[in-house]
Amino acid sequence: MSILVVLEPHNDGLKRTSYEAIGAACAISNGAPVHGIVFSASESHVAHASSYGLQQCMLVNTDEATRQESAKMAATIAEAARSINATAVVFAANSFGKSIAPRVAIRLEAGLLADCVEIHSADGSLKAVRPVYSGKARITVSATTEVSVITLRPNVFTAKQTSSGSVSCSAFTSTLSASVRSAAVTGQTKNEGTLDVSEADIIVSGGRGLKGPEHFHLVEELAKSLGGAVGASRAVVDAGWRPHREQVGQTGKTVSPTMYVACGISGAVQHLAGMSSSKIIVAINKDKDAPIFTVADYGVVGDVFDILPKLTSAISSVTGK
Repeated sequence: MSILVVLEPHNDGLKRTSYEAIGAACAISNGAPVHGIVFSASESHVAHASSYGLQQCMLVNTDEATRQESAKMAATIAEAARSINATAVVFAANSFGKSIAPRVAIRLEAGLLADCVEIHSADGSLKAVRPVYSGKARITVSATTEVSVITLRPNVFTAKQTSSGSVSCSAFTSTLSASVRSAAVTGQTKNEGTLDVSEADIIVSGGRGLKGPEHFHLVEELAKSLGGAVGASRAVVDAGWRPHREQVGQTGKTVSPTMYVACGISGAVQHLAGMSSSKIIVAINKDKDAPIFTVADYGVVGDVFDILPKLTSAISSVTGK
């Protein structure tokens, strides 16, 4: 028995969600080896992973690392899982994990436990807890298959440094043929330097109360002063004010940041479903009866056009951002 954690490189290390996944895997391993796999040829990406509990890692130096061929990446991960007789494959439930994990589950004929907020090992089997009904309830689920594929909601599990040492790295060379390629992304366009809302520790979101895209700089400036990401409500995205990747809600991204600041967002049910698990919620709205205040830890009744510039100025004087 072993566990395979799919890691994502970021700058000179790994994404924080990868460290969270390592910690969660170690917690349920019951002494079984925890392996990592990363699409990179550089050992530097996993240099710090040993302090989070990872001892072994497979480095995949293939063209899918740069071309992002989902089908081939999934097939490579599945092949790696079989090579170590893995009983569980763990991903972060971000855009990468949500895209690749189902493909891996199909190839391994494994049960998929998606968007988990808790995982436990009991009586030789894995059990997971995941939200249902837009976060109104939670259920405990388990897979009846020999192998489980698990995705973990970002910012829920703790990335805790517990040990020291080094990671033993080895190159993993896939034996797959070119026939596994079903599609290839030949180019990507993204805003460099922006944070993904699904992984951000602080999110500042704007809604219809901003009255137009030309006023969203107020949200961007507050997010910058806090070192956070910019989010948006569904109404804003549907109106074309902001890109879909920033949408928070039932039909967008589900987030669990340390702090969520809702600016001019009334708090429709579908939006609350996507952010109500945030640890601290701050609501700014001129309507004192707005539903967002029912879930807010701190509420400010007032006009966002008056409050946001003053709040940004005060925070910037402290953070220097």
